[in-house]
Amino acid sequence: MQQIQESIYELIVETSTNLPGDVRRAINRGKARENQATRAGLALSTISKNITMAEEQVSPICQDTGMPTFIIHTPIGVNQLEIKRAIHAALQRATKEGKLRPNSVNSLTGENSGDNLGPGTPVVHFEQWENDYIDMRLILKGGGCENKNIQYSLPTELEGLGRAGRDLDGIRKCILHAVYQAQGQGCSAGFIGVGIGGDRTTGYELAKQQLFRTVEDVNPNSDLQRLEDYILDKANELGIGTMGFGGEVTLLGCKIGAANRLPASFFVSVAYNCWAFRRQGVEIDPATGGIDKWIYERGNEDQSTQQAVPQVADHTSEQTAASQSREIVLQTPITEEQIRSLRVGDVVIIQGEMHTGRDALHKYLLDHDAPVDLNGAVIYHCGPVMLKDEEGWHVKAAGPTTSIREEPYQAEIIKKFGIRAVIGKGGMGPRTLAALKEHGGVYLNAIGGAAQYYAECFKQVNGVDFLEFGVPEAMWHLEVEGFAAIVTMDSHGDSLHAGVEQASKEKLASFKEVVFK
Repeated sequence: MQQIQESIYELIVETSTNLPGDVRRAINRGKARENQATRAGLALSTISKNITMAEEQVSPICQDTGMPTFIIHTPIGVNQLEIKRAIHAALQRATKEGKLRPNSVNSLTGENSGDNLGPGTPVVHFEQWENDYIDMRLILKGGGCENKNIQYSLPTELEGLGRAGRDLDGIRKCILHAVYQAQGQGCSAGFIGVGIGGDRTTGYELAKQQLFRTVEDVNPNSDLQRLEDYILDKANELGIGTMGFGGEVTLLGCKIGAANRLPASFFVSVAYNCWAFRRQGVEIDPATGGIDKWIYERGNEDQSTQQAVPQVADHTSEQTAASQSREIVLQTPITEEQIRSLRVGDVVIIQGEMHTGRDALHKYLLDHDAPVDLNGAVIYHCGPVMLKDEEGWHVKAAGPTTSIREEPYQAEIIKKFGIRAVIGKGGMGPRTLAALKEHGGVYLNAIGGAAQYYAECFKQVNGVDFLEFGVPEAMWHLEVEGFAAIVTMDSHGDSLHAGVEQASKEKLASFKEVVFK
């Protein structure tokens, strides 16, 4: 029992901190396609650096370590209850040691369990088989990309693409639309798993199962293989790009599976996964509990994951735009005059104190005063991984969360407290853009998933409020040096996100009449 618990702990740590080789190669291929002088190219360079930092420091690649989901095949006679107890113990240890963020929240009270355990957490699927070893696979899929999952019921009408019928062409349209609707909010460039058929539940399950395939495998169904290749090609023509900055690389992998369905139902389910594609697996000896084999190539074991790929992108206009971007250092608190001087595309370097704030804090601040003065302040949409020792709290992982969730609150909070800068990922909507223009604020887009890259910028924890909300939702007051982000919504009414979405919508419409049989 103790050895299998140790093996599961090793699996959790490896999955959280070290991307497998096939994923690294896909990211490297994407990086090579982008002009490195563009915003998307710079973002991919940051992503590459973050992957290396997480591996070297054995720390989470992304602070959102997701919903731990285990798929386990066991020989007949193996005690599955013991395995589940070992999983729970290993999860508690990994959370306590900062390899996972506490992510299990009571849906009725909002209380965080603090150890990643609770009703429905973790997700564990068991199946018996006749092999003599245990096959255990784990995926850590964060909330930002989980929120961009989508399910279609055919026939349906799709924005930009028209009618999608119950055939391969209708499936094609649904998958393209799924990539379009994600924009940069799912931390593109991403990977998708697609499930055709089943019922509403098994369709999503089938879609997630596709994410356990290797990026470079070949679908045994020739029609589905052809569709996978088509989607990967055309999705990258949408121009959404890394983090939604625009560019050549929007999708890094597409895997499609099909199951039988009821005559009355035809579902196409899409599981969207961010670039931080964290999945790993092990073969375990049921007699000893030890690991016999790692199922997916471990990223640090294959030097080919670092091999260069020929550069293919050459976009002079984008390169010129990026090279003309200014770099401005801002010391908090920030004045309105400083903010009004910024434009979309500027790179801002933050020095001083910033404050984290997510869903619980934004809701609270609507009807209450803030515990600190926020006039001229920076709010960071972030739920960090934090550890406490005898010296105090330390930031272990701190990338941005998806900002659009705060759209119902953000405009009022900017006005109420005089906040000058909001940092997150994926952009925000028209109400926030109007508030930035009226009150003098900017939205700064950080690189989603780059949890180690940004954690290095936090030099001191000045304090914390609302720990009762749970570590991710608490308001952390952090001293920062050299925190870089890009202005994507400014105080003059300009939004990079709105522009990219409109351009990708027009491109999406160009695929309407293509018939795929």
